Amino acid sequence: MNRIIVGRLSVNVSGLRVLQRSFCSSVAEKESEVKQSFTNNDDQYDVAVVGGGMVGMALACSLASMPLTKHLSVAIIDSNPALGKSNFIKKEDPPDPRVSTVTPATISFFKEIGAWQYVQQHRHAYFDKMQVWDYTGLGYTKYNARDVNKEILGCVVENKVLHSSLLSCMQNTEFRKTIYPSRLTSMALLPSSSSISVDSTPSATTLFTKGHLAKLDLSDGKSLYAKLVVGADGGKSRVRELAGFKTTGWSYSQNAIICTVEHNKENYCAWQRFLPAGPIALLPIGDNFSNIVWTMNPKDASDCKSMNEDDFVKILNHALDYGYGPHPKSISSGSVDMFSWFRGDATLSAKECFEVPPRVVKLASERMVFPLSLKHANNYVSKRVVLIGDAAHTVHPLAGQGVNLGFGDASTLSRIIAEGIAVGADIGEVSLLKKYEAERKPANIVMMAVLDGFQKAYSVDFGPLNILRAAAFHGAQYISPLKRNIISYASGEQRLPLPLPLFT
Repeated sequence: MNRIIVGRLSVNVSGLRVLQRSFCSSVAEKESEVKQSFTNNDDQYDVAVVGGGMVGMALACSLASMPLTKHLSVAIIDSNPALGKSNFIKKEDPPDPRVSTVTPATISFFKEIGAWQYVQQHRHAYFDKMQVWDYTGLGYTKYNARDVNKEILGCVVENKVLHSSLLSCMQNTEFRKTIYPSRLTSMALLPSSSSISVDSTPSATTLFTKGHLAKLDLSDGKSLYAKLVVGADGGKSRVRELAGFKTTGWSYSQNAIICTVEHNKENYCAWQRFLPAGPIALLPIGDNFSNIVWTMNPKDASDCKSMNEDDFVKILNHALDYGYGPHPKSISSGSVDMFSWFRGDATLSAKECFEVPPRVVKLASERMVFPLSLKHANNYVSKRVVLIGDAAHTVHPLAGQGVNLGFGDASTLSRIIAEGIAVGADIGEVSLLKKYEAERKPANIVMMAVLDGFQKAYSVDFGPLNILRAAAFHGAQYISPLKRNIISYASGEQRLPLPLPLFT
C-alpha cells in the first residue's frame, strides 16, 4: 500500500513539474510578447525628450553612444524646423551672435559621444589665455592653460554649430529615434497599480492606466507614451509646469546685449572687464571675429541696440579700453612679496603684464538683447519625469557656465539610466532618478550661488568694496594654488569651488 502511495506521489510531483515548466514557459512567452509589443508600437517609447535643443540632443546622443542604452527607443519632441535639416550651416555666413564657451570637461563629453568631430568641421575657437580686470584700474588677473599643464582653457562655439553637430552625431547612429515636429500640450501620469496581466498583450492605454507609462498629448493631435519623460525644454519649461515642479528665483535688473564684431587681426584670448553696470566679455570665435556679451541695465541695452553701428563700435571700444577708469598696472615686486607665503610655485601667468584687448573695427551681426534671471527647480525629478538644463536651472551669464551645467546634467542622467538598466530597474522610478538629482543638484546650486554672489558684488560702486575686489584680483593673480584651483573648477574638473572663480 505504501509503495502504491509513494508511486502516485512520485507521478503527481512529476506532473506538477511539467505543469510548472509549462506555466513558466507561458509566462516567458507573454513577457516576450509584452516587450515586443512595446518595441513595435509606434506611439510607445522608453524615453521621450521634450526639447530638441543642445542639451536635449546631447542626452539623446549620449544614450545612443552607450552599450546599455543604445537600444532604447527615444522620441524627441520639438517644433524647431532645424531638427529636420541635415546641415543648415553655410561656411560663408558670419558667426551667429549666440555662442557658448564650452569647458574642457564639456569637450571631453562631446568626444565620448562622438559629436566633437562634427564641431571641428565648422568654425570654432580654442583659447589658452584670458584676462579679467576691474574698471577702477585697481586689479587684474590673467590665466594661462599652462598654469595647470593644459593646452586650452576652453573653446567658443556658435550654438547652431553645437546643435548641428549633435544632430549629425545622432543621425549617423542606428539609434531608434523619432522626431515629432510639434509642441507638448498636456501630460498625464497615473499612480502605479498591480503588475501587468499575462492573459493578454497589454496596450499602451493599459500600461498607462497601470502607471507604467506617462501619456503625452501633442499640438498636432497625436498622443504618445513613454517610461520616462525628460524636460529639456528651457527656462519656460512646459514639462516642469505640467509636472507641478516649484521653482525659486528672481529677475535681475539687467539685460545682456550680444553680437559678433570684427577686428583687424585674429583674437586668441578671452577678455572680461567688470564695469559699474555689469561685465563685458570679448570672446574669440575664429578668423578675425569675436563675440560680445555685455551686461547692462535694460534702458542702456535698448539704447545700444537701436543706435547706429559707428556709435555702437565707439562705445564698445570705450568700455573695453580706458572707459570708466584707467588700465590696471602690474604689482611692484615688493608688493608681490606680500603673497610669498601663499604662492608656492609661481604660475606662468603671474608674470604676465596687463594687455589691452584688440580694437573692434566693425559690427558683424545683429544685436540681440536678453533679460537676465536666476531660476532653480526645487526638485529635478518625480515619477517618470526628470528635468535637465535650463528647465532645471537658469543662471547669470557672468561665467558662461549655463550650457556646461546642462551638458553635465545630460551626461549624468544618461549614466544613471544605464546603471538602472544594468540592474533591471524601471528607468522611470523615482528611486533611480533621485540618484541623478543627488549628484547634479548640489553642483548646480553651488555654481548658481557663486555667480549670483559675483553679480551682486560687482553691481555696487563703493570705495572700500572696490579695494576688497582689487585684493581678490591680486590674490587670484599671484597666489598660485588658488589660481590653479580656480582654473580647475571653471574647467569642470574640480567639483568644489574656492571663493574666487573669476572665470568666463
